[in-house]
Amino acid sequence: MLAAVNISQVHKHYDNLQALAGVNFDIPKGCFFGLLGPNGAGKSTLINIMAGLVRPSQGTVRIMGHDVLHQWRPARHALGVVPQELAIDPFFTVTEILRLQSGYFGLGRENQPWIDELLHILKLSDKANTNSQHLSGGMRRRVLIAQALVHKPPVVVLDEPTAGVDVELRKALWAFTQQLHQNGHTIVLTTHYLEEAENLCEQIAILNHGQLVALDSKTALLARYPYRLLRLTLSDHKAVLPTVLQDKVQSFVDEELVLRLHRDNDQISAILDTLRINNIQFTDLRTEEPGLEEVFMSLTG
Repeated sequence: MLAAVNISQVHKHYDNLQALAGVNFDIPKGCFFGLLGPNGAGKSTLINIMAGLVRPSQGTVRIMGHDVLHQWRPARHALGVVPQELAIDPFFTVTEILRLQSGYFGLGRENQPWIDELLHILKLSDKANTNSQHLSGGMRRRVLIAQALVHKPPVVVLDEPTAGVDVELRKALWAFTQQLHQNGHTIVLTTHYLEEAENLCEQIAILNHGQLVALDSKTALLARYPYRLLRLTLSDHKAVLPTVLQDKVQSFVDEELVLRLHRDNDQISAILDTLRINNIQFTDLRTEEPGLEEVFMSLTG
């Protein structure tokens, strides 16, 4: 099956800086895909290469089968990018911005019904004739999403779309992107809010120092992590833990002790016996399965 995005042995160098070092993976059609990594991992560089804004030093990127360098016009038509920065022309109204964006893709007045629908879906109808410089940050974010979708691309890249937005808008954005996904769009999400990626994404790639360190389904990534957490509420927050437990401590704040236990080697019953032998009492305990944050930290440090 044709991949929505094919990234083949992509390298990118800026003088002595190696931003990408042989990144190689596919994004399946119709997938809600997470592209994760710490700051400086190479995510933005890769997105800019996908969008045709940066030329790779080596390798190829294809969007819906079209090479972004040699078949740039159909590749660009197949892609919509919602950037991190709230970069909107301050001299036009919302409707004018979307009409101009339509014009970049050769779309004329016949695209007005879709523009009107986008304004309605993104709750921008009452701002249609408002100059963009008078919009709030949240409204500008909605305009950027409308711009990315104005030419109906099958692949949509959301680059930190909820950075700096309030809870209400964040929920609205995710409801909208889930609807896009259900309608058949391929969604590529970058975010530092790992709980968002865990809730939304079906497959995840993790970059670190320009290299691909993980690529798998979300379920398989979580299952790969060999630890689980044991969370205890101690009776005495000044309790001195025995040496055998100190290496397992993930955190110990006030009375709450969190131990990281290896699934195969650490038995909870043995941990509790050690606590009793050392006269360390607790009032509550529970186990927790690892989340994407634990997996991410283990892979990227």
